[in-house]
Formats: sequence, structure tokens, C-alpha cells
Amino acid sequence: MSTLTDIRSASDFNSHISSLPPTTVLVIFFHTPWAAPCAQMSLILKTLATSYRPQTPPTVSFLSLDAETLPDISESYDVTAVPFLVIQRDGKVLEQVSGSDVSKIRDAVERHAGKGGNTGKVGLPPALEVERREEDDQPAQANGEGNGEKNLSRYAPGASDPATAPEMSSTQGQKEELNARLEELVKAAPVMLFMKGTPSAPQCGFSRTIVGILREKGVRYGFFNILADEDVRSGMKDFSDWPTFPQLYAGGEFVGGLDILKEELESNPDFFAPYVAAPKGQGGMAAPEAQKEPATASA
Repeated sequence: MSTLTDIRSASDFNSHISSLPPTTVLVIFFHTPWAAPCAQMSLILKTLATSYRPQTPPTVSFLSLDAETLPDISESYDVTAVPFLVIQRDGKVLEQVSGSDVSKIRDAVERHAGKGGNTGKVGLPPALEVERREEDDQPAQANGEGNGEKNLSRYAPGASDPATAPEMSSTQGQKEELNARLEELVKAAPVMLFMKGTPSAPQCGFSRTIVGILREKGVRYGFFNILADEDVRSGMKDFSDWPTFPQLYAGGEFVGGLDILKEELESNPDFFAPYVAAPKGQGGMAAPEAQKEPATASA
């Protein structure tokens, strides 16, 4: 049975990858020890790995990395939240999955590595198979009525039926859904930076400057690359009532952009004191438990 290999250092990671043939599918699991969903996902991946028989050369290899302990590797894969899964072959990323959706994780692995020998006895239930019922081939009666009886499984409200819920425009519903998502994102880590690019590859000078300040102050922070998600990019402008990026949040509250942050630090040098988790000059990304998309804060 294959196993989930724990990688403790960048040298171990590079050594492991270099030892694999280019045909091997690499499943890389990024996690943090304090995020509860990561513990569950680790167990799932360990179980999934056992469904693949070891082969020479290996066809698939499962790796587990602490996103905070190995920040350079995390940044190279644009890990923005945990749990976070990367599937690659021959140095090329095939797919990324953020979050702890078991079906998405298994589907992604099986799509690129093929199905293992799992029959449902090792902890992961096999995919459900749906059989077509004979009654599905029968023509539907109006509002599910047939032979004088009402089949509620086929019932559909008619124009004369009373409304069961207030009407809501699709635009209003989409905006409320986006705001709920943004509410989660700004609280995904104690300090969240909405920036252009990533900390390892900022796409604007202002974002690069704020990243430098956070690192110099020893702040563990999460980030979101707004260039990768147009909905978040446009939504954050209204959500924060601030037209430009980067935008910084601390404790779920909007701080401002670069100029405002500089003013805060000038008036209060200890502004980041509650959020310092590393020696000065060694700040970096913190994988937030709550962040869901784009797929999973910084390490």
C-alpha cells in the first residue's frame, strides 16, 4: 500500500521530487497543525493513499507538508488557505483543490492517478452508482397526478399556487452571497492582506511594500490574490468602501491601504503587537482556518 509521506524540509521535498520519474503523479497536501479540517483531511488522504498499490517506478506519490514550516514551498504553489491540495506531474501543476470536500479531493486524485483498489472497506465509501427506475421512463402527469393519486416526487407548483417565499432578484441574491463570502475572507486570518499577486511575486509596488512591512514586523498574515478572482476584486471595493488595492484587515476590521497603514504605525508603533508570531524580519503567511476560496492563507 502507498503511504502519505511527511516532508519536513525543503531539501527533503526537492530530493523526493527528483527521485521520481516524470510519469509519477504527485499529490501534495498542505496543512497546518492547528487547523481542525487539516487533521480530518490528513486521515482521508492516508486512507486514500492505501488504496494504491506500490509500483516500481511509482505511479503516484502522496506528500504532506506543513504550510507554515515550509513557507517558500507554500508560496511557490500560491497556497492561500489550508487544507490545500496540489496535483502535479513532471513539474507541471495539473489541478489544485482548496478546502476539505472529500468528493472533490478523491475525484481530483482519481482523475489524474486513476482509481486505486479501494472498494469501500478502507474508510472511503465507493462512488454511488444510480440505477434508472422503470417509472422514470413513464410520462409525467401534470403536477404528479396519475391514476387519481398525487405523486409528490413529481409535483411542481403551478401558476395558481400561492408563493412560498418572497421573491428575490438573482442580482440581489448574488450580491448577498458574495458579501457573505467576503465576510469570511476578511476574518480568515487575524491579519488579512488583499493584494495584487502573491507575497513571493507581488504584482504592484504597493503590495510589495506592505508585504515587506509585515515581514519586518514579524506578523503572520493571510493573503488573497485579487487578480485571480474578479468577483472578490470588484466586491471588496464596495465591501471596504475603498477603491484601490492593497487592502489590509486586522482582527476582521478594515485598516486601509499602504498610506493608512504607514500613518497607523507612525502614531502607534505597536499596532501589530497582538498579531506578531515570529521574530522581527521573519514574518510570513499564516494559513487561516476559515478561508475557503480561492482555493486555501499564507504559510
